Amino acid sequence: MEEADFSLLSLENDLACCICLSTFDCPVTIPCGHNFCQACLLKTWTDTYDCPQCRTHYADKPQLKKNTVLSTVVEAFKERSKNSDVSKEDGSEAGVNEKAEVNKKAEVNKKADESNKAAAHDGVCCDTCMEAKASKTCLTCMASFCAEHLRPHLDNPVFRVHQLTEPVGDLTERICKQHNKPMELYCPQHGRLVCVLCLNQMHKQCTLVSPDQQLIKKKSDMKQMLALLDRKIGQNESVIAKVTDRQHNLKDNADFIKSNMALEYQQIKDMLANDEREAFGLLDQELLSAQKKLSNLMKLFKDNVKSLSKSKEAIKSLLQQPQTMVVLQASVDLPKAATIDVYAPQCNLDSQKLKAAQEFAVQLKEEMSQIFHQPLENRTALIKKREEDTKDTPKRGPPNTPLQVRTHQKKKLTSMPKSGKDQLQKKFRSMENLLEVDGKAKLSAHVSGPPLKTGEVTDLPTSMTSVEKRHNLLKYGRELTFNSQTAHKRLILTEGFTVVSVSNQPEPGKIRDNPQRFAMCSQVLAMQSFTTGRHYWEVRIVNSNFTAIGLAYNSINRKGPSSRLGRNGQSWCVEWFDVKLSAWHDGNEVVLSNPNPKRVGVLLDLDAGSATFYNVTDRAYPFYSFVFPFRGPLFPAFWIFSCESSISLCKVQN
Repeated sequence: MEEADFSLLSLENDLACCICLSTFDCPVTIPCGHNFCQACLLKTWTDTYDCPQCRTHYADKPQLKKNTVLSTVVEAFKERSKNSDVSKEDGSEAGVNEKAEVNKKAEVNKKADESNKAAAHDGVCCDTCMEAKASKTCLTCMASFCAEHLRPHLDNPVFRVHQLTEPVGDLTERICKQHNKPMELYCPQHGRLVCVLCLNQMHKQCTLVSPDQQLIKKKSDMKQMLALLDRKIGQNESVIAKVTDRQHNLKDNADFIKSNMALEYQQIKDMLANDEREAFGLLDQELLSAQKKLSNLMKLFKDNVKSLSKSKEAIKSLLQQPQTMVVLQASVDLPKAATIDVYAPQCNLDSQKLKAAQEFAVQLKEEMSQIFHQPLENRTALIKKREEDTKDTPKRGPPNTPLQVRTHQKKKLTSMPKSGKDQLQKKFRSMENLLEVDGKAKLSAHVSGPPLKTGEVTDLPTSMTSVEKRHNLLKYGRELTFNSQTAHKRLILTEGFTVVSVSNQPEPGKIRDNPQRFAMCSQVLAMQSFTTGRHYWEVRIVNSNFTAIGLAYNSINRKGPSSRLGRNGQSWCVEWFDVKLSAWHDGNEVVLSNPNPKRVGVLLDLDAGSATFYNVTDRAYPFYSFVFPFRGPLFPAFWIFSCESSISLCKVQN
């Protein structure tokens, strides 16, 4: 491939429209200098006229003109792209021939240079005999002489004043072009050789020296330059050695700091793992104890059933007895179990230790989430401030933490009316009497057991094709917040990182770059991620034009057109582009009928491998489902392009 082809094909990203991310189709230029596809630009201009790239506002609709130069480049790019494969196939054979040709030319040039040097050296012949090789050139006689014919200049005192030099092939260079005289003097002021006539005309005020003197001085200056260069090279090499040592020291320091940090983080992980094991062990102990109590209770119930059945059979037998005296003389006594009301005891795991462990896990996650949400340089100060606030907090106060709230609610339950207490105590007494019938030990009517899972109350249909009651989905509700570290520089996050919109006048310099931030597409990920189970969230959309809602792995690319939601294998989304609604994944588009929702719900079922999008009103109406073997963690993801649009994360409550 030629260099022109390669440079043209390397402009693929520069020849893409930032709206449709495809190669320009009929490119037009607006006054701010940015280029777009004409159709894409007109779709973004509805009521206002803003540049989609720099957000420059125009009061009136600018006049669009086709960029003919850019159109020509795009056409050439497309043509070269088609022929790139053919060029690659022919390139190998052509490259071999070209390399052989270059080597051949190099050998020819080398031989030519050697012959030219020899010819140049051998070409200075004696001007007297025209045969022997010249030994010296006389600048006074303007002739070259061999060793034999140079003898008069060496022996005869008359010629001793003549200026001899190494053989010169072209003596015309030593002739003054103005006066046609030999240049026997050198003018340092003007930096040139001069003849005697030049001395009388232009160089009367100049101090002239002989060429040999000037040559000695220039060589001396060049030697000083060489000494200076050697000294500077030595200094630079010394600095290079020091910088190399500092690089090694920096790497050693970084490795040392990394090992210390890894040790600290490992200790944190070990503490969390130990606490997790203790909490799970506590849960397993309570579960075992509760199951043992329930097993004893079930045994008592079964014994009561046997006793009641035995009495039932005896009464049936007497009813079938034809002899009156036998029936009258028979003793009919009901067992005590028949006089007691029975009910299934409530099963909960609610010991104080287990509640404390649960509350600690929730509080720890919230604290860590708030700390990690802060910039790195502010985290230590935040922790110290909270420690000081904790020291200053009085021991008793209003219920602020979830654990305090639950304790406060229990205290409220103790103040219920006397009639309600009597009903509960009656149930408890009847249960205790029932357990006393067979002489068993008393068991509390309030038995701990596994809490009822949300998914066990009612299962959503696996097909996801029918209208859902919204409260069935809210059982899986999750509250989300946007991750500011991933938000594009043009996006604005407000109201506690729950509302995202596009800035009309972005200030990219105030936002710090980081590898997690989307660089090209105006997208943002949620702070929360999910790996297993069912999860549901809702978003409110203001003007759904040029917006998208979806899911993405954390490995999604942050740069280039391929980072757009649904244009890669790491993301899925439903996208409103102008009036069209489409579902995207791995660059494949499915056009859908547009319900134009104001509120959209998303149900992610990682165990079943599905993600369903709902139009939420009084009920939830599904309009598309992705079925895919998700491999979490998955992050909710959002794209917003229009300045007139916004996306709000809703608080979902059952």
